[in-house]
Amino acid sequence: MDYRLAIDTTPETVPGGTGILLLHPSTGETDRIDTDFLSTDTDRMLVVSTRTTAREVRQKLEHYEVDESKATILDALSVDRGYTRRQSENVRYVSAPDDLDGIVDEIRVFLESTDGKRRVSLDSVTEMIYYTDVERATQAVEAILDLLEEHDAVGLFHLAKGVHDAETREGFAERFDGVVDLEEDGSVTSEF
Repeated sequence: MDYRLAIDTTPETVPGGTGILLLHPSTGETDRIDTDFLSTDTDRMLVVSTRTTAREVRQKLEHYEVDESKATILDALSVDRGYTRRQSENVRYVSAPDDLDGIVDEIRVFLESTDGKRRVSLDSVTEMIYYTDVERATQAVEAILDLLEEHDAVGLFHLAKGVHDAETREGFAERFDGVVDLEEDGSVTSEF
């Protein structure tokens, strides 16, 4: 199954199982790329957020006119911060951003319980590293990439390039089928 991409400088389509790393400046505006990725050629989408709450994710989807009826949000912040939360069909929670096993399990459940063209956005790998370490975050990313391949889905993983050294950035980049590099000025280059 092929998936269309609506991101500048990327191939027109990628096969199911493709993992894409989005390198971005720490203050970079990734919402446009993320929502273009999610809303193109999609039956179901899972937005995994270790950086913002489900409410903030919902506001982003509304602002960029993404079809929320196709979206499930996985919020890794609200429980940890003590915010009121109500689990629903379209909003799931894990206990904290360092609950990487919980995040991987929720992605597995989403992929096993949905059909058609599925997209997963993970914002962000940087936060996973911050709350755990590079090794644990790498293991979680590899497990998620395996799930995407197994279920013929595609994923976009955010990594803030100014925060990590070159060795860490390259270590993650080599695990992905494609790397999209967003610059401060909004220009995009990619390598697939």
